[in-house]
Amino acid sequence: MNLSRLFAFTLASSFAVFSLGFAQDPSQTDATKAGPDFALQGEYEGSATLNSGSKKFGAQVVAKGDGKFMIKVHTGGLPGQTGFDPSVKPMLLTAATKDGKVEITGKDISGTIQNGKLSIKDNMKLDLAMAKVERTSPSIGKAAPEGAVVLFDGKNADEWSNGKLVEGNLLNNGISSKKKFTNFTIHMEFRLPYMPKASGQGRANSGLYLQDRYEVQILDSFGLEGKNNECGGIYTQFEPSVNACFPPLVWQTYDINYVAAKFDEAGKKTAPAEATIYHNGIKIHDKIQFKGSTGGGKPETKEAGAFQLQN
Repeated sequence: MNLSRLFAFTLASSFAVFSLGFAQDPSQTDATKAGPDFALQGEYEGSATLNSGSKKFGAQVVAKGDGKFMIKVHTGGLPGQTGFDPSVKPMLLTAATKDGKVEITGKDISGTIQNGKLSIKDNMKLDLAMAKVERTSPSIGKAAPEGAVVLFDGKNADEWSNGKLVEGNLLNNGISSKKKFTNFTIHMEFRLPYMPKASGQGRANSGLYLQDRYEVQILDSFGLEGKNNECGGIYTQFEPSVNACFPPLVWQTYDINYVAAKFDEAGKKTAPAEATIYHNGIKIHDKIQFKGSTGGGKPETKEAGAFQLQN
């Protein structure tokens, strides 16, 4: 996993910013070396004329390795877009490279992927033509507010316990910030490697811990269901309201507003920690209340906590 920017600021005054990344096999992080399937995987948009009129569709093409693909076709557009209807079950298709062309197959369905175009036809007169698109998070490149305390700027890793530079100006993982926070907003930019033959938790698995206690999952979950152990999930506790994960090797963002748990003088918790989380500008959690520390997290106390990046 590569991270370019991650900054946080407390709801009071202090602020922190850092940019980091993780070394990976170049074949997984360099698009020019990722192979022909990489150029075909990704997101597509288009429309078709139905009995009810013109309808927008969005497709997510997930590379599985060796010329094989899984395809999800969503009604109303891509996940998180205006018009996207999560209540409608997506159409699931498979595709494979044959004689130099990618052919889509499904029950009573045929289609192709070629030259940035995806076409699907069925025996019910559906004729869907889609073009490849590359979405960008609206908060990518977000500037840190004035007065930021820089935790990482690509020059050194002094603000991190066990931190070190890798590949010149990136930060290693398995680390925690030396500074600790209570109530804060955090902005994070990350890029996940291309691992077509991996599956489940094997696809770029990591996580961002808030206050050392609560893990926001980081995983290549592009085209998956959006479970609590997938990207944007609160590990074992909450699923994201929508799977907003972009394709691998596309820069993504987390923007998190966090309010720490409250405790009385005796140390008894009187209010749970709470968070609102945006993934690629899409609200995936709205004032969720943590049920306790997630797996691997430290016990809940009134003390401030650090950010951790899971190894």
